[in-house]
Amino acid sequence: MSGELLALGVSHKTAPLAVRERLALPDRRAADVLAELTAHDAIHEAVAISTCNRAELYLMASDTVEAESAALGILAKQAEIRPTELTASLYVKSGVEAVRHLFGVAAGLESMIVGEAEIQGQVKRAYELALLEGATGPITNRLFREALAAGKRVRTETSVGRSRVSVSSVAVELAAELLGDLSSRRVLVIGAGENGELTAKALRERGVHTVFVANRHYDRAIGLAQRFDGAAVRIDDLPVQLAAADIVVSCTSSPHQILGREELELVVREREGRRLVLIDIAVPRDVDASVRDLPGVTLFDMDDLQGAVTRTIDVRQAEATRAQTLVEQDTERFERWLSSLDVVPTIASLRARGNSIVEQILRENESRWESLSEADRKQLGVVARAVVSRMLHEPTMRLKGAVGEESAYVYVHALRELFGLDEAAPTLEGEQPAAAVTELETRRRRRG
Repeated sequence: MSGELLALGVSHKTAPLAVRERLALPDRRAADVLAELTAHDAIHEAVAISTCNRAELYLMASDTVEAESAALGILAKQAEIRPTELTASLYVKSGVEAVRHLFGVAAGLESMIVGEAEIQGQVKRAYELALLEGATGPITNRLFREALAAGKRVRTETSVGRSRVSVSSVAVELAAELLGDLSSRRVLVIGAGENGELTAKALRERGVHTVFVANRHYDRAIGLAQRFDGAAVRIDDLPVQLAAADIVVSCTSSPHQILGREELELVVREREGRRLVLIDIAVPRDVDASVRDLPGVTLFDMDDLQGAVTRTIDVRQAEATRAQTLVEQDTERFERWLSSLDVVPTIASLRARGNSIVEQILRENESRWESLSEADRKQLGVVARAVVSRMLHEPTMRLKGAVGEESAYVYVHALRELFGLDEAAPTLEGEQPAAAVTELETRRRRRG
């Protein structure tokens, strides 16, 4: 296998919301980033994950230094941030560390709310988009299939994700802390996507029966409102609904703000001092952050929710440790598969090394065989190569037979270390590369 896995990005652990929202990659923007990444000579496969709390790129790179530099430049350009500013928040992982990180992400272990179920679907959609855009390849295809399987295994075999806590439920909890009993409160949910649905569910569990849902796609708002005994309103009716609401939860996927300061200043005047709680769980943000200082307005965004999470969720350490153990097992299994792709190049290098030694010895001793005829000299070379071939036959067969098994990992690294093999050694005539390697090289030739 020629190349290395590379992961780079930002998350709620490394970057404030102001940075994360600028790096958000909705589908169209993500597709453009994937196209730009895979057009670079050093990058052959790419997948982009973008959620409320992270923006990450997973790359198969022939040169990790060049790939990292290119990816940083592409992200910085998309976000309109200087690369030097972005570097402060960026983490970079390569090889097995990149694999371990993705498996942890898919399992919900890297989420703001540990064990959240939503991340599994988000990782799946990110992979499907990259697949649709033709940006994946044999390595990232296997990587993301295994990551999704690892995430499912953690949720099946541990209790980490069984608390059913989500960003939306934490948002509703915050509203209850401020306003007490919510059953009589008038609630407006802006957005009818996945977070809108989770919010409506959390509100109903709190006894809220009237949920007004506003969304740009009115039919989706109607469908969601009907499911939760609510009423749908059109986006044009927002000013009236804002004046009447006690709680507003905004969770759209809009790239632009939904609620600006001037609009909310007018709403505040109409409310005559009644308190308004705004909870913005969108990234990029739906609500202008400057409204925090308006009288009677309380605004929470994703950074505020992050602080509340530590008070609202208690994941048992034993379960978290068990989940991490499962992720580690799956990571090691993927690493063994990745290493097995080196089997064919290793066999080729081993044979090439043996043949080069034969040729060198024949040249060094050529003066000793001056009396031999040309036919005898050729026969001597044939015999010498046959000896080398016979000697390498057993290790070659054992290495081929170990493809996909743990022993392949051991054999490959032992041979390359003991014989000082050049990883770039060409495949010998007649040797057929493993399917994954063949596919990877085919994609590279097409891109070239």
